[in-house]
Amino acid sequence: MEITQLALWVLGFACSALGWFARELYSATQSLRSDLSSLETRIGTDYIRYDRLRDALEPIMEALQDIKKALHGKVDKP
Repeated sequence: MEITQLALWVLGFACSALGWFARELYSATQSLRSDLSSLETRIGTDYIRYDRLRDALEPIMEALQDIKKALHGKVDKP
């Protein structure tokens, strides 16, 4: 076997491996695109809106402020 035939075999193998890798990357990209589109449609329905969350957290934040004021006025014994 001559060196040129060996080089062509190696080049052919390298090109086929590179083609396989490119096809795998393309299919992974397509899968990610479909996952992202399903996530985008699900985000609008699965999560709570900010204004509803703010209204729900308001009593908790007020209680934390009361605790902060009570602790700020506390004086430790020496």
